[in-house]
Amino acid sequence: MKSIKPGRGPSIQGFIGSIATILFGIFWTFMTFSITKESPIAGTQLFPFFGLIVIGIGIFQAVYHYKNATGKERMSIVDIVEENEEKDPLNARFAHHEEGKFCPYCGTNVQTDFRFCPSCGKAL
Repeated sequence: MKSIKPGRGPSIQGFIGSIATILFGIFWTFMTFSITKESPIAGTQLFPFFGLIVIGIGIFQAVYHYKNATGKERMSIVDIVEENEEKDPLNARFAHHEEGKFCPYCGTNVQTDFRFCPSCGKAL
């Protein structure tokens, strides 16, 4: 049975974007700290801390996308793989522990003895 897996390509792009976000957060933190350190306006010293929040979010996203791009049990919406290549972790959760409950092409609920999907017509 074919399964649709989250693509490795989008995850690599997300990882690279997360690295760029971390670099931006570092840049923001240092620049706003140097601008606001001698400001007479109360509260402006809080602006550098927004950079720390951006860095934290970037690190979280970088770890998620790296694990998704390199792991076998990944979430994907782009790659279509055979069952013997990679098992789909979503099948274990949503297929009610029976193989063949859903069409691998359109996701329609089908009986296990069906040879064709009643919705999209593709061979099962």
